[in-house]
Amino acid sequence: MSQRPLFIPPTVTPPGRPLGVLASVKAVRKNVLNIIPAISYTQPIVTGTTGPARWHMVQGPEGLRRIFLDNVENYPKSEVMIRMLRPAVGASLFTADGARWRWQRRAIAPVFAARNVASLAPMMTRTAERAAERVASAGSGPVEMVREMLSATFDVICEVALSGREHIDPEAYAAAITRYFLTAGRASLLDFLEVPQWIPRPGNILAMGSVRTMHGMVARAIEARRREGPHVPDDLLDYMIRAEDPETGRQMSDEDLLHNMQFFIVAGHETTALALSWSLFLLANDPEAQARAQAEAEGVLAGRAAGAADLERMPYVTQVIDEAMRLYPPVAFLARNVLAADRLYDRDIRPGETVFLNIHALHRHKLYWQEPDAFDPEHFAAAAVTGRDRYLYLPFGAGPRVCVGANFAMMQAGIILATLLARFSFAPAGAAPRPIMHMTVRPDPGVELFVQPIGARAAAAG
Repeated sequence: MSQRPLFIPPTVTPPGRPLGVLASVKAVRKNVLNIIPAISYTQPIVTGTTGPARWHMVQGPEGLRRIFLDNVENYPKSEVMIRMLRPAVGASLFTADGARWRWQRRAIAPVFAARNVASLAPMMTRTAERAAERVASAGSGPVEMVREMLSATFDVICEVALSGREHIDPEAYAAAITRYFLTAGRASLLDFLEVPQWIPRPGNILAMGSVRTMHGMVARAIEARRREGPHVPDDLLDYMIRAEDPETGRQMSDEDLLHNMQFFIVAGHETTALALSWSLFLLANDPEAQARAQAEAEGVLAGRAAGAADLERMPYVTQVIDEAMRLYPPVAFLARNVLAADRLYDRDIRPGETVFLNIHALHRHKLYWQEPDAFDPEHFAAAAVTGRDRYLYLPFGAGPRVCVGANFAMMQAGIILATLLARFSFAPAGAAPRPIMHMTVRPDPGVELFVQPIGARAAAAG
């Protein structure tokens, strides 16, 4: 690990002990991360009760391996989590289980195979160029980087999924996503009281307008493609229209297409944009790390936008992204139901209980990481990674349900970040953002940075 002084970025202050029902509801509605007790950062499992419900928070690699891989069928996604997502993404790849999940996964996985992802790199390079142009034109004031990164990654996912934005209004769509996260994406008191999921939650009702906005745009794109026929080269929508279950011959209905496209558009740009925004915030507050990443990017790119072949020559840029997702994993807290009795560490896990997969605490755990709360890209240097337990770092999940687009996301993030670092220097503007999680871990109120072209910086120094 680094011997130099390290930047300690903002995090949540954990409660000293697990919270009761009303305190948990209040905390979760403000920020899911607020319910993670301090003991989670020193123990592999924490068990408690909230009202009538017994739960376990798991943040040890052995327990997470059992849940994600060894006994995965025993731990389906929780009913509360599905309730929050179902209005937007239905029984899509993310929410489905069993046979319905397996055939969708087989159908969709080919578009994210390594050879296909590599063929998408030129599109990512063009998007990185446009993002750099927008940043350059922003003027001398602070630039809000979350908005810029969401726009950049939305460009890419629309090209990959729909061959363009023709049927999508990016500003209206982004506003609808935010409204959805703040309504349906928040836990309800009824969830904590274990009221049956068929009873409507207020958040789901409030989210209906957002769902109509997002679904309307995606449905128009599907309808147009049905009329036009497939594109060349293929995009994700073409793959899904042609997808067929090899066992039953079943193909996706328009509703299946709508829900899966909705999921990929939201997940495919939101999480990568957040990783980029946090990366830029962290570098802006660590001039030494920023200088090293810039020197690497400038030396490889020499003024041009990055491509896929450049990334292996810029390992430190990738380390920065990995470290940003360690400190701020886009999805930091997951929930699973328990179907049958099991044992994790020294705990009996009973049917009907809830297990929380505490990725946030795993990534900042005092037993597993040196300087766990500090920003240090050396956590992901080759020597540090060698021999590390695979289940100590899980920004994309693990096991059979590992994120199908993980390679796509990392390539996209690397190309955009390297292109920006080769052209600009970044410095903090205003108060540091706080990490707040509803569905994803967003910086609140945003990431405002001063941006200076590297040529202008050099001229000023001269």
